[in-house]
Amino acid sequence: MLDAYIPVLLFLLVAISFAVALLWVAWTIAPSRYNRVKLEPYECGIEPQTDARERFNVRYFLVAMLFLIFDVETIFLYPWAVIVDELAWFGFIEVVVFLTILIAGYFYAWREGALEWA
Repeated sequence: MLDAYIPVLLFLLVAISFAVALLWVAWTIAPSRYNRVKLEPYECGIEPQTDARERFNVRYFLVAMLFLIFDVETIFLYPWAVIVDELAWFGFIEVVVFLTILIAGYFYAWREGALEWA
């Protein structure tokens, strides 16, 4: 029974050994001279104007989370669209309930000002 797991364990051992060996070689060969320019955040060749640890407005994250929520919810419509003929009226009623809840959440977010940028 456990003989079936020997190739998997061997593969994991080889993979971990290879990763550790590569990290060790990179640490051994690479120069470790640090300077001020090397420790600055990368700004595409432009001189940094402010500190990299500047605080962002919470609205950026709120809009991003709302986008993810509504985007993922619309992805759930694709499996329904594939088998819509098999589901008949039951599937239609289910998707109407789903879209009603989704649209209610959208209007709630809109009413609360979550989509306002100012």
